[in-house]
Amino acid sequence: MIARQTRKPLFDFHRRSSGILMHITSLPGPHGSGDLGSAAHDFVEFLADAGQTWWQTLPIGPPGRGPAFSPYDSPSAFAGSPWLVSLQGLARCGLLARRDLRPARGLSAHHVNFSATLKFREARLREGFANFQRRRGELSRSFRQFCEANSDWLDDYALFMALRRVSGGKPWTEWDDDIRVRKPSTLRAARERLAREVAGQRFVQFEFNRQWRELREHAHRRGIRLIGDLPIFVAHDSADVWSHSELFQLDRRGRARRVSGYPPDRFNRRGQHWGHPQYDWPAHERTDFSWWVRRFARMFELYDAVRIDHFLGFTRTWSIPAQAANARAGRWVKSPGAKLLKAVEGKLGRKPMIAEDLGHVTAADVRLRDAFGLAPMRILQFGFGAEPDSAEHLPHNYTRLCVAYTGNHDNNTIVGWFKELPAAQEQRALSHLGEDREAIHTNAIRVVMASPANVVLFPMQDVLGLNQRARMNMPGTMAGNWSWRLPSMNLAHVTRKLGRLTKAFGRNGGP
Repeated sequence: MIARQTRKPLFDFHRRSSGILMHITSLPGPHGSGDLGSAAHDFVEFLADAGQTWWQTLPIGPPGRGPAFSPYDSPSAFAGSPWLVSLQGLARCGLLARRDLRPARGLSAHHVNFSATLKFREARLREGFANFQRRRGELSRSFRQFCEANSDWLDDYALFMALRRVSGGKPWTEWDDDIRVRKPSTLRAARERLAREVAGQRFVQFEFNRQWRELREHAHRRGIRLIGDLPIFVAHDSADVWSHSELFQLDRRGRARRVSGYPPDRFNRRGQHWGHPQYDWPAHERTDFSWWVRRFARMFELYDAVRIDHFLGFTRTWSIPAQAANARAGRWVKSPGAKLLKAVEGKLGRKPMIAEDLGHVTAADVRLRDAFGLAPMRILQFGFGAEPDSAEHLPHNYTRLCVAYTGNHDNNTIVGWFKELPAAQEQRALSHLGEDREAIHTNAIRVVMASPANVVLFPMQDVLGLNQRARMNMPGTMAGNWSWRLPSMNLAHVTRKLGRLTKAFGRNGGP
């Protein structure tokens, strides 16, 4: 049972502060993508030296399948990404040799080559597990304790990933019938047959958890708090849907009957077809939303605050027939958001959370957000468009309880955005951000810093003044996203400039 937590958060969204939005894979390092190793700890030092309070990441679960490799399409809502485990960290524990750390061909310091990176890292994780099995002592005891404490999600996840591997990567809907429907005797046999692979999956999660805890403790010592990202939907081919199929709208074969998406909006005039299975909300209500409560609890085991991606889905979701060609065939279906959040709050207490309330916002969305004290999002780039809500995104209109960004992971960089503006919008932007086109990123940060918003967050690409080539994601596209990497940790000039702005606008007070 999850005990209700009443302790006041170490930090919340009711004081002036600022921070950086950057995914962990974007950190520099020799092994194809950023991870929880020394560069992550160096980034904590950069944040502290620059007077920051927050580090927001994208979802940290295992990424989805290629070609997208999206962190928003993970095979688990609870697991950490194996590819974030620091190989150098394994070497420090004696689980890898120096030769195992030599980078392979195909790995890039400039962007994430997902296929090459995943292949390289998986081989090293397997070697690390083989060495771990030969060891005894405190690490083994800690491993057993971790497995016992997280068995409610870890057992199914580890078996799911083992079964996926031996099936050649087939989705669970194509597995043998007895394992697909989770016949108890078949599951027991599979756990015995795949015991080594299952243990390896558990080991990787143990290492992720250990390294994450070290990073978070370091961040707390330096006055830095971590903001996580909770996608409202989960992938169809996931341990969650396989092990809790009764909570989703599936047919007898496990295939989705209706899927997620979004109607036409500022990102995509044809709408978005995401493809996640829709929830069976009455089934969740019958359990008093126990799966959701555990999911939020897991997030707050890892993070100090949480951003709910697509918060509007807690009032209604765009439900698309699974066989439809595009999102236009969808319709709105109500969601029991108030009951869900009440169940979460009843178990965990009120926690600092951000509502991604962007898009077709209704009065019901606002009521739900405000009833549970979630901070709305405001995006500077949206302030200069022609949409009805554009004025809300101009800095002088921000409320105190909000989290304001120059842009988020779905936006172009500020430099790239400005270069693509139509003439009329460009003039409006210059009237707010100053006439110096070459300093547009610095001026954008300055005006958001000066705003009434309690919390302001900036993509690292905007802090560095990078152009559209550093964009993280283009909504509605499948390939070429999520791969940007920070060129180096040589950030002394950025530290001084960001620190001066943070101090000038009273955002470096700390907890």
